Amino acid sequence: MIIDLSPVRSDKPVPEVVYSKDALTINGQVFDFGPLPDSATLPAAAVDSDWIVGEVERIDGEIHLTLMLPHGPNPSHAVAFPEPIRVIRAGAVKLPFDVPEPAEEVAHVD
Repeated sequence: MIIDLSPVRSDKPVPEVVYSKDALTINGQVFDFGPLPDSATLPAAAVDSDWIVGEVERIDGEIHLTLMLPHGPNPSHAVAFPEPIRVIRAGAVKLPFDVPEPAEEVAHVD
């Protein structure tokens, strides 16, 4: 599976993504693309997910899709310009993310 990432400014946390064969589980919701035949395209409107953006295709037997990648106001280069992820083993998919900066403390004056 080839996962492209589409960075989007958002306060949402990075989703938990798990790969298994031709299926992705995103935050507990399973999306099984096993029935998609080779050279076929599934339109974006056919996938009920805010995380999967754009079409899903099977090219030369491999699923290709794009996931939204939320990020804060000052993303690192790795998050703002992510490389595609090629997933070949079942398990958790590691998405790039930035560690949130601690909130500034405001001094209270009495």
